[in-house]
Amino acid sequence: MHTLYYAPGAASMAVHWLLLELGLPHQLVSVDLEAGEQKRPEYLALNPNGVVPTLLIDGTAHGEAAALMLHLADSHPGAGLAPAPDSSRRAEFLQWMFHMANAVQPLFRQWWYPHEPAGANHADAVRAHAEPRIAAEWDRLDRHLADSGPWLLGRSLSAADFYLAMLVRWSRKMQRPGTQWSHLAALAGKLKSRPSYAVLRDREGLDEW
Repeated sequence: MHTLYYAPGAASMAVHWLLLELGLPHQLVSVDLEAGEQKRPEYLALNPNGVVPTLLIDGTAHGEAAALMLHLADSHPGAGLAPAPDSSRRAEFLQWMFHMANAVQPLFRQWWYPHEPAGANHADAVRAHAEPRIAAEWDRLDRHLADSGPWLLGRSLSAADFYLAMLVRWSRKMQRPGTQWSHLAALAGKLKSRPSYAVLRDREGLDEW
């Protein structure tokens, strides 16, 4: 049994989605980010970074969305959501997972919490700097999907696509959301049509995008 500490639509969303896609028994524990529950001592004892997700696996707490998705996909190879370690596609898969974790997701952190890197007085400037950089990432990803899609690994759906769809959703309130890139929109649309997303949407109370 897995226990996922989550907040609706946050980085925990992709882990929750993968748990549902894989059909894994799990429990959910809601963390109210606005109330600051992620900074309370009892939560910091599980996740010292004070963020979601935290996933208890056999009673042991683990964090970092990308790492958790890799672990879940690798632990259930029959689902085909990650190339095997000896596969020729493994390096490409890892490349996309780490690129989104290290290059794309941090830009959204800046956009959603612009006071963190520069203080409240510079929030507008931080967002003005982050948004075109996110658009540049969409340009790159959309070109890749156009040339080699429909998924990041070509014809093979992987955990990386679920991760990307979550990030596209995060852009829904920007002046130019990711769904304005046709191939990104197609990828997100295909994933939203999966039964696992319908359950995820209902459980987390997600709005349409």
